[in-house]
Amino acid sequence: MTRILIVDDDEPLLLALRINFTSRGYEVQTATDGADGLAVAGHHSPDLAIIDLGLPDVDGIQVVEGLRGWSQVPIIVLSARHSEAAKVAALDAGADDYVTKPFGVNELLARIRAALRRGTPTVETAVITIGACTVDLSAKRASGPAGDVRITPTEWHLLEILARHAGKLVEHRQLLREVWGPRYETETNYLRVHFANLRRKLEQDPARPRHLITQPGIGYRLDL
Repeated sequence: MTRILIVDDDEPLLLALRINFTSRGYEVQTATDGADGLAVAGHHSPDLAIIDLGLPDVDGIQVVEGLRGWSQVPIIVLSARHSEAAKVAALDAGADDYVTKPFGVNELLARIRAALRRGTPTVETAVITIGACTVDLSAKRASGPAGDVRITPTEWHLLEILARHAGKLVEHRQLLREVWGPRYETETNYLRVHFANLRRKLEQDPARPRHLITQPGIGYRLDL
């Protein structure tokens, strides 16, 4: 059964969509704020997410970015914001489609079907294990035998990129471009410093890493 997550603080709308989607064979999960939405996504891995921009705790753009940090699940933004700037920001953050309120349920269902057809089925999880540490990419929290592990925003960004390509080599240039921008594609020393810190924090033996692997002169790989 296809699992759809809806993140919106309009509870009557959530109820109406749940009834409509359930009657068509979808499994529906809901959240009324961004933090709960990311938590539900991290623990239940939806097949598609519908996210409102006007949430009570954070802007929906942050939810899109948080979900896209570790998952390639199709995302449809559902919003009362009609401006071109709002649409561009949502799509740039990682949304696949943008539907403005008010909307027709049949149109939304058609967009869901289209997004699911375009999506690539993948096995994704927000929680990974690196050595003796548990890393929750959705909550941006890491813990080990001694308690919480402090990971900087830059280190989280690097981990998210490797997690999206787990088991595959990610080249230096791609990492530098995604984290620091195209002007920094040759600054491989940045990567050496941050990956040394990540190994120190997460690997059981940083000198002989089993998970955060370096391919000299090429890039890095996350083995789980």
